[in-house]
Amino acid sequence: MTHPHPEASDSDEFKGFNEAQRLMWCHEARARVYERFMQTGFIDDANVAAVHVDNTSRADRVFLVAFDMAGQQVGVDTLYTDEPSQVLDITPEFDHDYTGMDVVPDSQLGQAISRENGWVVNLKVLREYEPSADRRATQRAVFLAHLQDMMKNGDVRGFLFGRGDSDDTDTA
Repeated sequence: MTHPHPEASDSDEFKGFNEAQRLMWCHEARARVYERFMQTGFIDDANVAAVHVDNTSRADRVFLVAFDMAGQQVGVDTLYTDEPSQVLDITPEFDHDYTGMDVVPDSQLGQAISRENGWVVNLKVLREYEPSADRRATQRAVFLAHLQDMMKNGDVRGFLFGRGDSDDTDTA
């Protein structure tokens, strides 16, 4: 992760802000991967188990190669990256290594992975992704990260969690 203001990252003064910024960048990356894959037919194709994302060969496009459960190629697509906001950088939550996806040894997918020119999306995990639930969870996490700074600065001394319409509200 890069910090636009390195001096702020070396200090605990903006610890909550820096954490909130990291959380937002991660959310944006997950949402971008999901949105860009929705532009392909891979999410709806039950035969596709994984997609190799070649994001290193060309700066203006991303080459996608789809694979089935046996690791055999079943499709290809290209997504153009006209703007930096369209780049498909590695998103650990969808990456085959982080999700523990099984890869058949010596398969076409295994060969694509060994070339190390991109990353592999586990389509099972991507299909289960709920953008609205992720957005809500990220908003809450960002608020809590900022709350840490506000409490430290004395801007906040107490708060209530809950919707305010019931008796089961937590007080901190």
